[in-house]
Amino acid sequence: MKEDLKNNSHTFSQAPDDSADQAVREALRATASTENMNNGETSQTEEDITEQAPTLKQVIQEQAIEGEAPLSRKFSLRKILGGDILNTAAIRRQIWLFVLIAAFMVVYIANRYGCQRDIIEIDRLQEELKDAKYKALSSTSQLTEKSRESNVMEMLKTNQDSVLKIAKQPPYIINIPE
Repeated sequence: MKEDLKNNSHTFSQAPDDSADQAVREALRATASTENMNNGETSQTEEDITEQAPTLKQVIQEQAIEGEAPLSRKFSLRKILGGDILNTAAIRRQIWLFVLIAAFMVVYIANRYGCQRDIIEIDRLQEELKDAKYKALSSTSQLTEKSRESNVMEMLKTNQDSVLKIAKQPPYIINIPE
């Protein structure tokens, strides 16, 4: 009876719980009635059949355990590329480790892109600073050139409206007694 249930389990495993339970009961009734006719026994009641019948959850758990291949010592390229390696119990136990590694990889890649963006910004700002320094240096040199005494005298001579004149005597220090 269990063998028939295992062989026919794919027909009701996709149905909702209530209809799946009904399908299991009907399958068990059919197998029980055929066994009873073969054995010459009287038909059993529905309660007896349902007490003997495993639930849908138990059947699915049995299929999941039976369908799992044992861990093979040989890892071939075909098993790895075919995805058979992902079905082993050892890999499924370590799923949170793989999730953690994937999260670290995402953080690592995001951090690297952030650092590259910061380096590009630093390079741009250094170029702006260099340009500002060159402008300040050229402005300072122009101011120094214009404020030289010879240039100031030349500007005064060309500008006739100024009352400033060039001193004929050199400057001297006045001492004040205390």
